[in-house]
Amino acid sequence: MPRVTINDIARISGYSKTSVSFAFNDPGRISEKARTRILAIAEDLGYIPDPLARNLSLRRHGSIGLLLPEVIPLAFLNSHLSQIVQGIGEICERNGHSLTLIPPLRESVQEGVRSAAVDGLITIGLEPGMETVELIRQRHMPFVTIDGRGGGGFPVVGIDDCAAAREVMEYVLSCGHRDVAVIAFADEPQLASRSHVKTQRFTGYRAAFESHDRRFTAEVMVENAESSIEGGLAATRRLWDADRHPTAIVAMSDVIALGVLQHLEEIGVAVPDEVSVIGFDDIPEARIVRPQLTTVSQPGYEKGRRAGELLVNLIAGTAVKLHHVLPATLVKRATCAVMRTSATRS
Repeated sequence: MPRVTINDIARISGYSKTSVSFAFNDPGRISEKARTRILAIAEDLGYIPDPLARNLSLRRHGSIGLLLPEVIPLAFLNSHLSQIVQGIGEICERNGHSLTLIPPLRESVQEGVRSAAVDGLITIGLEPGMETVELIRQRHMPFVTIDGRGGGGFPVVGIDDCAAAREVMEYVLSCGHRDVAVIAFADEPQLASRSHVKTQRFTGYRAAFESHDRRFTAEVMVENAESSIEGGLAATRRLWDADRHPTAIVAMSDVIALGVLQHLEEIGVAVPDEVSVIGFDDIPEARIVRPQLTTVSQPGYEKGRRAGELLVNLIAGTAVKLHHVLPATLVKRATCAVMRTSATRS
């Protein structure tokens, strides 16, 4: 069966090809009577508009892109990203956009930007001066970054990571812990998008130590890990294999903390009686695990929703506020407790 085209609709309706095109793409430019007749004939003929042709005529793709710092299987090991995607998805649905996930191509985020067929980008962790930022600007593409550094003339949505991290460490120290370990995001070139968040959180940790007249660099054990359960498990194993047994472990994400809890359970270390564990994000699993995870609740869904709203406005040519700081709250659950002076250490 031959494919129905706008030429067929124009011939049967008696209207021009231009009018038929307007009926689908810009109905305000023809009368309601003409649009109703054209659409009725199109339905009778079983016409399905070609989205590529429509986008070319409008000079739009009808899609916004989420630029991922990692390949998709790695990126979604942390369900905090899933919450962000859900928030973006709400705005896409409301405004008639599709959402395109753009992972690095050939291990290059820049290649992903070059090939992206979208009307705008939501990015994660971009900072002024980054090559990726300059490339997006060369493409004259509007963009918003989540968890990035401001001052570059583009909108940034995030939390006050420094203040949240300081509150975490103040709580740990107030519980009497002196042997503290931090499991931070891994330093990998392709994950440069996490550098701002990591830097801000270390600044907060140091500030808490200084407020207690203690030296963070000299006293704290630091391990780096990919943001996954396996990453947290491996980092904790390295601490115990090196005979470094902290009484409190502060993880930069909940999925890392879940790996910490798994390894401690495997080696028979009681949480929180022997070791306290604190995460960051408040993903759903933080409330399911036993004991429930003490963590920082940050609004992943709202981050995505706010970034989506800003990008839709930018695509429409509307000016937007550049700096958006969302609230974050320390949630005290069951994995952090006051240090027992007589605690048995494994």
